[in-house]
Amino acid sequence: QVRLVESGGGLVQAGGSLGLTCAVSGRTFTTYVMAWFRQAPGEEREFVAAITRRGNSTYYRDSVKGRFTISGDDAKNTVYLQMNNLRPEDTAVYRCAATTSRSGWPVDRLRRYDYWGQGTQVTVSS
Repeated sequence: QVRLVESGGGLVQAGGSLGLTCAVSGRTFTTYVMAWFRQAPGEEREFVAAITRRGNSTYYRDSVKGRFTISGDDAKNTVYLQMNNLRPEDTAVYRCAATTSRSGWPVDRLRRYDYWGQGTQVTVSS
């Protein structure tokens, strides 16, 4: 089993920055891809960013490219999401996800992931 706990959400003005942290515990050595998804009220959950183990590859949705950065610290079993130049449309509950599969669904699909955190609220005011 893998357990994910997010932290770092909050309220920020448009143009500001926030950093999210996902702490991974349990069978951490089996996680192959870690990702962040978000869900705004009344909207479907959407992919934000993903990183493969050892940070060999990173992936982003188009709307966050150049503003968000995903990174990982394998020694600390932690994944980060640095969010800069935030916009009101970034407001959502952000959830960390993990998969132990080396293949299958693309990394931007919900079905790829086996484990999910509870989420942390990010609110961007205009």
